[in-house]
Amino acid sequence: MLESTAKLTSSTFHLSPVSWRSRCSETQWVKKALEDGSVSTGIKSTAHGNGQEVTFSVQQEKTWEEALEHCNENHSNFTSLLSKTENLLAMNEINKTGINEPVWIGLRYLGDRWLWLNGDPLVYQAWSQRGDQDQLCPVTRRCGALTKNGTWENRDCQEKLPFICA
Repeated sequence: MLESTAKLTSSTFHLSPVSWRSRCSETQWVKKALEDGSVSTGIKSTAHGNGQEVTFSVQQEKTWEEALEHCNENHSNFTSLLSKTENLLAMNEINKTGINEPVWIGLRYLGDRWLWLNGDPLVYQAWSQRGDQDQLCPVTRRCGALTKNGTWENRDCQEKLPFICA
């Protein structure tokens, strides 16, 4: 059985702490910077600013659990998308790869709620408005994925999808 893989390339962009701090919550600035090329990205991008480093990587297709294990083995975690800006940056990474299918993120339905694996609360949400969405009470689709349109979908955890580690 052949395993599908994503072509990997990389680039890095830097923002000064003042620039990053003043713009980190400005979604329109991020969107414009990504569109006009003043910030370059690739499948793997790193943003340095305000003392923090954020890395997004898209890797080969795996089940949600296999992807989690891969991230952990490589000393990283599944990504958590805590704001519209973070969601936009991750969506841009997907679009740069040319991958049309959703990618796994660190979102899982456990007990009676959706949780980020790193423990952060699910405050910002970007669920798809599809009619068949059952994220309020998922039966089998208990793992979160980000689409190329920037919306989230709950998927069967046994599906094999690309994923994002941070």
